[in-house]
Amino acid sequence: MLKVQPHPDYPCEPGRYLRGNDFSPVAVAIILKTDEDKIPREIELLVRAGIEGGSALSGTVQTPNIGFEKMICNIVGNPNIRYLILGGPESDGHQTGAALKALFANGVDDKKKIIGTDALHPLLYNIPVEYIKRFRDQVSLIDLQFQGDPEIIRKAVWSCFQENPVEFMGHTLHDPGAYPDPPFSGKLTWQVTQPWLAGSDKSEQDAMQKAKDLMERLRQKNAQK
Repeated sequence: MLKVQPHPDYPCEPGRYLRGNDFSPVAVAIILKTDEDKIPREIELLVRAGIEGGSALSGTVQTPNIGFEKMICNIVGNPNIRYLILGGPESDGHQTGAALKALFANGVDDKKKIIGTDALHPLLYNIPVEYIKRFRDQVSLIDLQFQGDPEIIRKAVWSCFQENPVEFMGHTLHDPGAYPDPPFSGKLTWQVTQPWLAGSDKSEQDAMQKAKDLMERLRQKNAQK
């Protein structure tokens, strides 16, 4: 089966993940619902199970905006990744798991908001629509949310490596080879961390920028007094 080199910048976005086999057909995303310095051991074990099983990337994801954007950027930089395993608990506030499933099922609207989710601020504001489309075309979701056994993650990764299709928890899995189109460079276009405050169109965005510029000028003027 065809395997290709990832983009030279891959993985281009930093995050809480481990890098494994660049030619693996699978990445693992474990939902994190605690602070970064309070990651439970059971979450660490799920992440490690992914990388020990042979995944290309295995890490945590916390938010359905910047968190998804970084994950998408890294995955579209490696056409060998054809599956994304979702694991871990749900985040009561962010509804991260539900938002990721909705993204795969429904895509985004013309404002790049994920369709069909009640998650808080599920906006993919910082990446081009082409990245979102490529992510949905390139990758299939394997939903193992709420499965707390690391061995299940390992078995899922193993199943994705198989040359001939195998059945695994309702999924028929095998390695289809690399996605046929070249990798994307992957970098975030912007770094807006609160896109719901960015304005819904260019006129609103321009007005907000003018207000920010005015505030900065006033700040500098006051600092000189």
